[in-house]
Amino acid sequence: MRYRKLGNTDIEVSVICLGTMTYGEQNSQEEAFQQMDYSLERGVNFFDTAELYAVMPRKETYGKTEEIVGNWLKVRNNREKIILASKIASKAENDLEWIRQGSTSLGFDKKNMDIAIDNSLKRLQTDYIDLYQLHWPERKVPKFGILDFEFDPSDNEWTAIEEVLENLNTLVKAGKIRYVGLSNETPWGVMKFLQIAKDKNLPRMVSIQNVYSLVNRVFDIANSEVSIREQCGLLAYSPLAGGRLSGKYIGDKKPQNARYTIWPRRFSRHHTKRGELAIESYFKLSKKYGIPPSTFANAFVNDRPFVTSNIIGATSMPQLKENIDSIDIKLTDDVLREIEDIHLSDPNPCV
Repeated sequence: MRYRKLGNTDIEVSVICLGTMTYGEQNSQEEAFQQMDYSLERGVNFFDTAELYAVMPRKETYGKTEEIVGNWLKVRNNREKIILASKIASKAENDLEWIRQGSTSLGFDKKNMDIAIDNSLKRLQTDYIDLYQLHWPERKVPKFGILDFEFDPSDNEWTAIEEVLENLNTLVKAGKIRYVGLSNETPWGVMKFLQIAKDKNLPRMVSIQNVYSLVNRVFDIANSEVSIREQCGLLAYSPLAGGRLSGKYIGDKKPQNARYTIWPRRFSRHHTKRGELAIESYFKLSKKYGIPPSTFANAFVNDRPFVTSNIIGATSMPQLKENIDSIDIKLTDDVLREIEDIHLSDPNPCV
């Protein structure tokens, strides 16, 4: 395994981060325990979860993922070996009525943050979270891989950034969290958080968790420079475009227990005709060089200069092994040139 600094901290996190959102939905607790055991054996010390999980979000599985991770930490008695990241949910137009006081009342005000952190700590059976992230902005901005920003002049009811940082600072001083990070955030948002934190001596964002894959490289456009120059590295999620870059859906296949077989209407950005063509091109390229498609796609993400850690996920042990194996693959300059040719022929087909 390889390790990198988390932002400007002294924490060393594995370049592969274990994503856990399938635990409690597509994966049982027993399967989750196997995944976490194996990941730790392979040198993965960074686990990512969220109060929202399991995915797809629903009342019956809300908080299940954190509960399973917490049960594993208790049974294995190894909390000190894991850099644990979680997230607080934000405002949503619908579908999250079961979280705290409901979708439209969610936010990063003190009341919401206090309830969210205490519930997460209880489910995780720990006294602290190493990295606490804002799952998505309260503002109406492009998120979850969307490209264009559409300004809404009526969008002015969101917790001020300074207030958010003050609320997080209270949790840091209380010992409930160590460091803070962003997720699904824009370049403007990252810079405002960093500027205010510096000016007011408040907690500094050390990471940003945004979508990044061969078929969605929106992060390259502006956030990449922010990440590098400001030491606020990317925690890349959905590096396989929800599993599509594995090639298992090519030809309209519907593998059992796979995300798009179970929820065919969700994550529509991954179902474009342009996306399918690009995925087939990357699939053929991986085969040309004799690298399993999932390993190939993850290897590309691992070595991007702005990436701190690549959040992989799996529903089976063979999938998990292929994903983690990417840490041992170094794509050659020739391969990277061919990747760039495919990318430039149709940039970001899954947005």
